Amino acid sequence: MNKNNTPHTTIDTEFDKNHLWHPYTSLKEPLPCYPVQSANGVYIKLEDGSELIDGMSSWWSVIHGYNNAKINNAIELQLKKMSHVMFGGLTHEPAINLAKHLVDLTPEGLDRVFLADSGSVSVEVALKMAIQYQLGKGHLGKNKFVTIKNGYHGDTFGAMAVCDPVNSMHSLYAGMMPENFFIEAPVSTPNDEFNPKELEELEDTLACRGDTIAAFILEPIVQGAGGMRFYHPEFLKGAKLICEKYDVLLIADEIATGFGRTGKMFACEHAEITPDILCIGKAITGGYMTLAATICTSHVATTISESRAGVLMHGPTFMGNPLACAAANASMELLKTGQWEDQVKNIELILKQELKPASNWQRVTDVRVFGAIGVIEMSENVDVPSIQKQFVANGVWVRPFGKLIYVMPPFVITNNELKQLIHGMLKVVKSL
Repeated sequence: MNKNNTPHTTIDTEFDKNHLWHPYTSLKEPLPCYPVQSANGVYIKLEDGSELIDGMSSWWSVIHGYNNAKINNAIELQLKKMSHVMFGGLTHEPAINLAKHLVDLTPEGLDRVFLADSGSVSVEVALKMAIQYQLGKGHLGKNKFVTIKNGYHGDTFGAMAVCDPVNSMHSLYAGMMPENFFIEAPVSTPNDEFNPKELEELEDTLACRGDTIAAFILEPIVQGAGGMRFYHPEFLKGAKLICEKYDVLLIADEIATGFGRTGKMFACEHAEITPDILCIGKAITGGYMTLAATICTSHVATTISESRAGVLMHGPTFMGNPLACAAANASMELLKTGQWEDQVKNIELILKQELKPASNWQRVTDVRVFGAIGVIEMSENVDVPSIQKQFVANGVWVRPFGKLIYVMPPFVITNNELKQLIHGMLKVVKSL
């Protein structure tokens, strides 16, 4: 028995290597996988006993840390009642309470909640909502979408169709997906003076193609997997006004940015706007279970409900899963204490201070920080297996992609843990 009094088992990594498909990994030449024994707080404990400070929040979701007592307790209590019931024709308290939390926390006016089971699915639902809304308005030809380049919205087909068509992970499927409209992404950063000309292409596109476009979808303020780019809130504010002018809905994909990551509960708040449809996921359960939601205004919901179909044509098997909803309710209650605000401000301050030296290094082209997100952009793509091994040797878990080496740590990380994470990261980057 180990010090946590849990049985030590040998993880069959050879079977894993030969039979388990990991994300974006070849089964012929798979990337190395490190066997995890347990996780607690901000630490991931490997099978060999070594502990890594997690800089990724398990793909940006574990904001309250691993093995959180409040979320653990909520799941255990719910498990004794029921783990799942179908949401068709039935309902339950965890789902109702979660919807109350989401209506309360999201921007004013978003009050109709569709509970999905993953971020990609929440985007699919949003796209369907937009098309059905336009059908309900009698706009039969408004079934296309416009978005900004460098965006990423998920791996399912509808979501892929609004990801960057050139630089995304989905170019293999070109020709098999609906063709949508792509405009240049804004270049003014939150620290720049905004250039209003950046909105002209959106205005021109909607003026020419607005009769075919159902919605404008984008990641507000922070583009995640498409490049970890930060842009000016005024672009989002202006885009909302232009969309209203042409009766085009605004869909905000806050799957990565929602629940405090950017310093606001939702990134849309930086622009003081309410989207017509909001997609959320990842941190909604504190990273415990898969769950997502698509939330719209009553106007959108009513228009859909009064259309020919009369219903929203979607219904996942595990929609409103009680266990996931219970975890999410506990996460929402932790967020409502407000502690996350000081935590994110502190993380941002330390990231800015500690990452600054890297901006002068030869192979580094940019260092940027926004909320609890710290990014080092290299001049060329990094060798992931090699650099991952170095990070692990330095006691940190950082998962780079392309030219980007970045961290999005759990909000509960201490100053000392955060500095260890950053120093481990910088040590490796400096050696490249």
